[in-house]
Amino acid sequence: MAQEMPQIKRALLEKGVRMPNPDSVDIAEDIQPERISGNGVVLHGGTRLIGSRTLISDNAILGYEQPVTVENCYIGPTVHLNGGFFREAVFLKGVSMASGAHVREGCILEEYASAGHCVGIKQTILFPYVALGSQINFCDCLMSGGTGRKNHSEVGSSYIHFNFTPQQDKATPTLIGDVPRGVMLDQPPIFLGGQGGLVGPARLGFGITIAAGTIFRKDELRSNRLIFEAPARGGNIAYRPGAYRNIRRIAVNNLIYIGNLLALKQWYIHVRGQFVSDDCPAALHEGLLAVLAAGIAERMKRLEEFVQKADHADNENTDNGLGPSPAVELARQWPEIAAVIEKHSMSNGDDRAGEVFLTAVGNARQKWGADYLRVIHDIDEQSRLNGTQWLQQIIDSAVRESLSQIPSFGPLEKETLS
Repeated sequence: MAQEMPQIKRALLEKGVRMPNPDSVDIAEDIQPERISGNGVVLHGGTRLIGSRTLISDNAILGYEQPVTVENCYIGPTVHLNGGFFREAVFLKGVSMASGAHVREGCILEEYASAGHCVGIKQTILFPYVALGSQINFCDCLMSGGTGRKNHSEVGSSYIHFNFTPQQDKATPTLIGDVPRGVMLDQPPIFLGGQGGLVGPARLGFGITIAAGTIFRKDELRSNRLIFEAPARGGNIAYRPGAYRNIRRIAVNNLIYIGNLLALKQWYIHVRGQFVSDDCPAALHEGLLAVLAAGIAERMKRLEEFVQKADHADNENTDNGLGPSPAVELARQWPEIAAVIEKHSMSNGDDRAGEVFLTAVGNARQKWGADYLRVIHDIDEQSRLNGTQWLQQIIDSAVRESLSQIPSFGPLEKETLS
């Protein structure tokens, strides 16, 4: 005797959701049917939906290549998730991911970002048009750059972002491009060649190409560089497990990454907030803010873990008349640094530069309506510079005030932040 179809599944079918093989689609009882569009949505066999926050917008297609599990994700229009596991992530209009994907918490893929097969990401943000090849592990990154679908930043196949250290911490976020310039969609693309790797935490400027097969372990903020390195020389040297080097660089890069997330938060509130429409429903915009807030909390948690471990591992915990070591001072001042970040998480930045830019956005919206990408591309160069200044000031203020709590770190070079 055939089992009766669950009420939730029947409700989705009645509103227009296509299920070529309904018996093989699993809809959890906590799914809210009103958050699933009935316009052009297709759930292929093997699709599994879980979580009351799950949102699926018009013309999204799930599971075309292999089974898909979606748990509390926010899926925009015309998104194709062709196979794999997706949890607590946001996918804006036109995103596509091939089979074998493994997408976990904190991921935001903006318009037309894409990935080939067997890609793993977590706490990763891809700006519009960014493309990942296949067989990639790319957790804890923010990547921007490029101007369109034919001029985009790309990561070659079999690439790795090394985001876990021998000290067993993840204070390793890497900033590839940045938020203040990247959101303007007018910067040269960045290319990370296949079968290579990037050791976090690192920062890369726009227009950089890292040659295939290169493992890069540094920061390079100059634009339009070709980076290639010979394989590392062999060696066998004394090593103390748990010891930290480059504490200042690690802390600074983490704080700059967090500052960029704070700037992105203001962008999502004040700019993307004007584009709530069929392309970005209110619930999708709410998802953007929620996932980004969780991402900021994750980065603060990982940085705090690093601070505690570095303090514990430091073999110079005694003063010796020279003052505390950077690790000790960083640990002592961590509560003050965390309070600074919390304060700046609510900051709108330079209101004057922000107002000039937002006025330009409003003028472009009169021409292009709710088409976010067309509006951003239509804004004049001077207004884009004002917008970049507005966002950069948010980062600079948060980072400089945080680092002022740690005198042993010394002053930041002018080029450190931007």
